[in-house]
Amino acid sequence: MAEFTGRAKYLEIADDFKRRIRDGELSPGTKLPSETELMSTHEVSRTVARQAISRLREDGYVLSHQGKGSFVTLPDEPRPVKHSPEFEEIAGYLSEVRRDVRRLAERMDQLEQLVRKQPRDG
Repeated sequence: MAEFTGRAKYLEIADDFKRRIRDGELSPGTKLPSETELMSTHEVSRTVARQAISRLREDGYVLSHQGKGSFVTLPDEPRPVKHSPEFEEIAGYLSEVRRDVRRLAERMDQLEQLVRKQPRDG
């Protein structure tokens, strides 16, 4: 079972992938493991696996394509950035919502780990 280190598990997973990408272990275009594979490999919930991939996407290390998976990219690769002021306002709001959801996911992860540590009657 994964131990609680004081840092959210999804951040640990995302940081590990970022390091591997920066070190060249994973090159652009490489497909990342699925949520299910991350759950199994890192002994985490689907929420944590999802949050790790989401964090990589937000930080520019991953592009996800529905039905195909998530693929390595580099944060400094050029992307179109010209958007309307309305779009930018909505994007800012969504960023705040994502931050709040990440905080809730961290709390859920902590609660799940606490429950796992509880002695079982039976």
